[in-house]
Amino acid sequence: MTEDYLSEAIELARANIGKGGRPFGAVLVRDGAVLATAVNEIHATNDPTSHAEMNAVRAASHKLGSPDLSGSAVYASGHPCPMCMAAMRLAGVEKVAYAYSNDEGTPFGLSTAAIYEDLAKPFAEQSMTIRHVPVRPQGKPDLYAEWTEARSRQA
Repeated sequence: MTEDYLSEAIELARANIGKGGRPFGAVLVRDGAVLATAVNEIHATNDPTSHAEMNAVRAASHKLGSPDLSGSAVYASGHPCPMCMAAMRLAGVEKVAYAYSNDEGTPFGLSTAAIYEDLAKPFAEQSMTIRHVPVRPQGKPDLYAEWTEARSRQA
C-alpha cells in the first residue's frame, strides 16, 4: 500500500504543477482510510507554511475534530521539511514515507537539507538569532500557571 499512497501523492503533486504550484503532494492515512490529501499551496495563498504535509494535517484534524492524529501515516511526494516533520510529530503521526529525497531535489532548488543541518546546531550557532528572554510582566500571574488554572476550571 505504501507505493500506492506515494503514487497518489505524486499525482497530486503533478496536478499542482499544472496549477502553477510546487511539485508536492501528501496523503494522510489512518487505519487504511485516507483522511486527507493536500498539495503545496504557497503559490495560491502566499502562506509560507502552506506545504502539502501541513495542509494534510490541518485537513485531517479538522475532519476528525481533534488535533490528535495518533496512529496515522503521511505519504509525501518529497522529503518533508523540518516544519512539516515537527507538525506531524506534534499531531501524533507515527509513520512518514516520501518518494523524492532531498538529494534528488537539490539540483532543482527543492531541498531542505541545509535547514536540517542548521537546526542540528546549538542555538548560538544557527543562522537565525534565537534567545531566551524571561520576561514576566509585573503584577500578572505566571502565564503557564494561568493556563493550567483555566483548564482546571473548564474540566
